[in-house]
Amino acid sequence: MTSANEWWLGARPRTLPAAVVPVMIGTAVAYDESMSFVAAEWLPRALLALVVSLALQVGVNYANDYSDGVRGTDDDRAGPMRLVASQRATARAVKSAALAAFAVACVA
Repeated sequence: MTSANEWWLGARPRTLPAAVVPVMIGTAVAYDESMSFVAAEWLPRALLALVVSLALQVGVNYANDYSDGVRGTDDDRAGPMRLVASQRATARAVKSAALAAFAVACVA
C-alpha cells in the first residue's frame, strides 16, 4: 500500500509554487484595484481560486505520472520518484487520484 508521504511526493510539491504564485499576484492586483479592506469581500474568492489552482496542478502531475508510467517512459528515470514507474502505486490508483483532483477543482 502506498503511504501518504509517497502520494505527497508523487504530487510533486516542487511544482506547487507554479499554481500558488499566479493566484497570489492576481489576488493582490484585484485587492489593489478594489481598495476593499473588508476581507469577507475578497478572501473567499481568493481561497477558492487557490484550491482550484492547486487541485489542477496536482491532477496534472498525477495524470502525467500515470501516462508516463503506462507508456514506460519513466522506467529508467534518474530524477524524483514517480508512483507508477517505481511500482509504489498502480496505474489505476494514480489515474483515480488524478480524476479526484480534477473533481475537486470542478467542485470548487
